[in-house]
Amino acid sequence: MASDYYKLLGVERTASGSDIKKAFRKLAMKHHPDKNPGDAEAEKKFKEINAAYEVLSNEQKRAAYDRYGESAFSQGGQGGGGGQGFGGASGFSGFSDIFGDIFEEYMGGNTSRGSTRNTKGSDLRYNLSISLEDAFKGSKNTIKFKSPTGCQACNSTGSKSSGSKNTCPACQGSGRLRVQQGFFAMERTCHDCQGSGVKISDPCNDCDGEGRVIKEKNLSVNIPAGVDTGSRIRLASEGEAGIRGAPSGDLYIFITISDHDLFKRQANDLYIEMPIKMTTATLGGSVEVPVIEGGKALVTIPSGTQSGSKFRLKGKGMSVMQSARRGDMYIVVNVETPVHLTARQKELIEELAALETEKSSPESESILKKFKKFFN
Repeated sequence: MASDYYKLLGVERTASGSDIKKAFRKLAMKHHPDKNPGDAEAEKKFKEINAAYEVLSNEQKRAAYDRYGESAFSQGGQGGGGGQGFGGASGFSGFSDIFGDIFEEYMGGNTSRGSTRNTKGSDLRYNLSISLEDAFKGSKNTIKFKSPTGCQACNSTGSKSSGSKNTCPACQGSGRLRVQQGFFAMERTCHDCQGSGVKISDPCNDCDGEGRVIKEKNLSVNIPAGVDTGSRIRLASEGEAGIRGAPSGDLYIFITISDHDLFKRQANDLYIEMPIKMTTATLGGSVEVPVIEGGKALVTIPSGTQSGSKFRLKGKGMSVMQSARRGDMYIVVNVETPVHLTARQKELIEELAALETEKSSPESESILKKFKKFFN
């Protein structure tokens, strides 16, 4: 069933461009995927209102929609869902348009956003999860996503021919409109031409005059050794293409390290819990432990080792970014009490218990003395 774009944004069909923009900002911030992680319904709602705003904020598109409805864009009109400005692919969220517009209004329009001709496309975010091993040694990953890219049919100009471009009569080609409110004057982006300064009388069929279309991109990303959860990798000019040939935004890849079955990471150090036999803890010995680069390391256990004791393997932790150094690895031992003893084993332990002295278990004897003192 076709959607009513006006109802989606909660405005009347006679609403002004300013009212539409205000309604969109309010809904977009409420339903943005970054504010509703894992909420499929919010993500769906966000895409719907984004598509509605993409049409109603453009004078030509709005006029076509009022006359023909969504069928006016059945061939190339929306470029794959209208997710422009916020990344149409799963795992993405554009994060400059809405908040940039709000900042622009408070600053009276005097920001770096300026005319669309000189403004980069929106930046994009991609969330990438990698294993601890890949974070240790570095890796090469291929990512796929959909994003607005330059239209090849019109060479990103938005028009079928160079003669169809005319100076925008509303802003006289400046891309900006000066608005007087009482004693204050503000400059805002011209909504008639979306800040480009030109009006296109014969728009390109493939991109509907925007100079960009939604396409799937495949990128190879080098993940440096030592990255951690929260690390950010910037790929310049791999974000959204700007409207009608404006520079592209950047792509930011945010790294998340998956939990490991054996190792726990703290900064550049690794921790591993190792159960040891009571006899090993009592008499001393050695145990083999795995290391992150593969293989094993031998750890010497001195006699009388207690549960919770830590042993350090220097330089066996995680790689340090942009350095040849490595963190350390800590083995936290847990003395295991034997179970399912045979009659002979129990007999030997009973003999051991009978021979124990205060020196054999100094901590136990110390706390028992404190208990007796407290009770008395």
